[in-house]
Amino acid sequence: MVKKNIKQEVHNFTAVFEPAKEGGYVVYIPALPGCATQGETFEEAREMARDAIKGYLKALKDLKQEIPFESEKTIISRIPAIISC
Repeated sequence: MVKKNIKQEVHNFTAVFEPAKEGGYVVYIPALPGCATQGETFEEAREMARDAIKGYLKALKDLKQEIPFESEKTIISRIPAIISC
């Protein structure tokens, strides 16, 4: 039996989970434009996000496009906005 060396890379992406009005979560991957999904529970939404990312990266690979790398120096922060009434 011949063993093949399979090169694997690990890519980590920030996922934004927002509660959906109808329940569950909507998930966005900011570093991958248009990559979004949803799930009925946080766990399901997380798994769906993992699948969406894998599919997105496979499509980029098939199209011979570069896979974006998210900087580890990325800062996620809430910004308050005051609106005068």
